[in-house]
Amino acid sequence: MSETSEIAFESAPDGALLVQLGGSWTIHARLPSPADVLREAKTRGARRLRFDASELEAWDSGLLSFLLRLREAGEREQVEALPEGLPEGVTRLLALAAAVPERSGARREEQRVPFLARVGRAVTGLGSGAYDMLEFLGQVTLSFGRFLTGRARYRRVDLWITIQECGANALPIVTLISVLVGMILAFVGAVQLEQFGAGIYVANLVGLAMAREMGAMMTAIIMAGRTGAAFAAQIGTMRVNEEIDALTTAGFSPQDFLVLPRMLALMVMMPLLCVYADILGILGGAIVGVGMLDLAPALYWDQTVDAVSLTDFGVGLAKSSVFGVLVAVSGCLRGIQCGTSSAAVGLAATSAVVTGIVAIIVSDAFFTLIFEVLGI
Repeated sequence: MSETSEIAFESAPDGALLVQLGGSWTIHARLPSPADVLREAKTRGARRLRFDASELEAWDSGLLSFLLRLREAGEREQVEALPEGLPEGVTRLLALAAAVPERSGARREEQRVPFLARVGRAVTGLGSGAYDMLEFLGQVTLSFGRFLTGRARYRRVDLWITIQECGANALPIVTLISVLVGMILAFVGAVQLEQFGAGIYVANLVGLAMAREMGAMMTAIIMAGRTGAAFAAQIGTMRVNEEIDALTTAGFSPQDFLVLPRMLALMVMMPLLCVYADILGILGGAIVGVGMLDLAPALYWDQTVDAVSLTDFGVGLAKSSVFGVLVAVSGCLRGIQCGTSSAAVGLAATSAVVTGIVAIIVSDAFFTLIFEVLGI
């Protein structure tokens, strides 16, 4: 059987164009374009098309697609395609296609949406997103209230597993980033302070920056990219597999069973990771101060102790606790809002990271303003 399609043209006695089909008209064969047929009809001045399929060896949906496109293009050019001469099965399928109208929206067509319509949709989407977030926060608050009163229903083993994942398993990446951030701060500060002969104040710079800001913030950003995305992917996969619906049907609150253990784990572990990051950041600064500025280790230590107070560490710990809640809520919220497709899980994880980092930066600016007003 031939794997190529053949087409020929001949003028019919009634003035129509006779289209002779031969060979194999399947989706695997190279089919001609309907525009070629209409161009031939226009050249011969024909307003009707007839077909001769006596030499047709094989056909499938490829022939049907060609005929439908030819008929649609012929209507625009005022050329009528008559089904006479086609195989009986093709004729019946063409009649069925004409009897059943095409579903609206079946074809993807480019449509230019007016600017005001796009703005309106964006504003409506923001309002809907804000409402969903406030509703979720309300449910999480109620779940935390049930935890304080001992009425929350969740598995304790899930809490301990999440604590391990958020704490011990995160130590390597927190260690690396904290040491590098401390070294970067010390190096940048040393380049400027050495110009004034004040290299010793690198210890003040690194200690205060790590204790008040960078320790808590960098740890929170690490956890947003590592743990927040994991929360969103885990809960999103449960959404896809309809496990969350099963929990609701069984009488369990998803906020108690899924969100509460993750939020408690980050609330507990973030302050500990923050202290760990502060110490390693100061150590990284000491490596640069001692190695680059030739400062004595004891002198660097004494300068750090004099510059950094417990209040500075307390500010960082308070921020880290809030950051932990924000990371957990962002990851769980995006997981709960996840769609039902596999691609939606990836989108939920990405959205969780973006939401968590934005929330961290905004809340940090808010805390900085409050502490400045209070003089802390």
